[in-house]
Amino acid sequence: MKNTILKSILGVGLLFSVTSCSDFGDMNVSPNSPANPNTASLLTGVLRNVGSTSTNIMPALYAQQFGDVTYIEESRYKTVQVDYNALYTGPLSNLQYIIKLNTDEATKSTAAANGSNANQIATARILKAYFLQYITDRWGDIPYSEALKGVDNFSPAFDTQQAIYNDLFKELKEAQSQFDAGKTVVGDILLSGNVTKWKKFANSLRLIAALRLSKVDPAKGKTEFAAALADGVIAANADNIKYTYLSEANNEHPLYNNYITTNRKDYAVSSTFVNTLVKLKDPRLPAMAEKNINGEYRGVPYGVFPVTWKAQDVSLAAPSMRQQNSSVNVITYAQVLLAQAEAAALGWTSGNAKDLYEAAIKASLEQWGVYNEADYKAYIAQPDVAFTSAKAIEQISVQRWIALFYQGSEAWAEWRRTGFPVLTPAANPLNGGKDIPRRMAYPATESNLNKTNYNAVVTRQGKDDQYTRVWWDK
Repeated sequence: MKNTILKSILGVGLLFSVTSCSDFGDMNVSPNSPANPNTASLLTGVLRNVGSTSTNIMPALYAQQFGDVTYIEESRYKTVQVDYNALYTGPLSNLQYIIKLNTDEATKSTAAANGSNANQIATARILKAYFLQYITDRWGDIPYSEALKGVDNFSPAFDTQQAIYNDLFKELKEAQSQFDAGKTVVGDILLSGNVTKWKKFANSLRLIAALRLSKVDPAKGKTEFAAALADGVIAANADNIKYTYLSEANNEHPLYNNYITTNRKDYAVSSTFVNTLVKLKDPRLPAMAEKNINGEYRGVPYGVFPVTWKAQDVSLAAPSMRQQNSSVNVITYAQVLLAQAEAAALGWTSGNAKDLYEAAIKASLEQWGVYNEADYKAYIAQPDVAFTSAKAIEQISVQRWIALFYQGSEAWAEWRRTGFPVLTPAANPLNGGKDIPRRMAYPATESNLNKTNYNAVVTRQGKDDQYTRVWWDK
């Protein structure tokens, strides 16, 4: 991590440096190196990472929403060490810089051209929390309180996931309260500076994070869940947080890039996922999967080697969700309703778990564009779908797994937390283990360049492999 962070700092320094000469006026001032960094451009650059974070394919493979088509490796867990340095040196460093520019007396007035200082800081804090929760959910204990210090600390210690979660609750709560009535934020390609939507985003993130504590610290989870709900969460599909790609090669949908631009077709909908939806006669199947060359829904066999099929033989992701400029879901109304249904089933709230569960299914069908009342009523009346208190957590979890299609990181996290749906590991894993991974191993830069802190976290958290569980995964 040390070398990567140093390069990033040097790069930022070069980007914002200005060369001038008094004898020649502005002749030597580069128009590409502004004296005053543009916080709007920095924010736009950060937000371009949201789509890829939400749709990262490796967790979707672990959750068995997708499977490999040709190279049967990642569904057999070949990659053990996964790098997170780019998130620290990219979006997180830029968010920290946005906060700095809007805080320092020397720069805050200039920065305010792109939105009130408070609104920019609040937006940046929410996004920092979003990325950091994504990292800690995948790796466990991570550099947090000592991270993003630049030259002041090239070897940050690792915070416990429990401490990180406690601080994330604080950051999200404070940030959603920090917005003011000043100028809206410029450069916001996610929510167009809409303060109400940013607040709902922050509070919904808190809600989901609180539920992560259901087994490890239910008392804390219950308190934080109630507080987030009271502050106002996503309350309709119109509130859904989505990242929309563009009809141009530099910012196109990842599946469009894989299926069309590069013509690789590396991933298809897994047999696990397709078979579940077929069994349940799920109306969402056509919106999620494409029929194969024979006009059938056939998921790619999960983690099976050797390959006896071609891409044309299996169901790729549905065309409607993988156009060049398609949107991807970050957090949705159905997801929030399912969280509320589970909280009610756990006794955390006074809500009606059955009503919330059925409302979540309806919201998901509407979100995927397949809702009609007759199909909906028939669907929720099926024995495997009809709500029963005795199987509430399992039923809610299975519906969440379906609703979170192509939100792989969330689907994997919720599967680890609940154990549902019941998934069978790949037959012959390539990582030396036998089970589905529970975390990612740290990048090699930590053991090479941050060895003292790396050794400390391994001693505390456990072996740095894919099977040491993160704090909330009990």
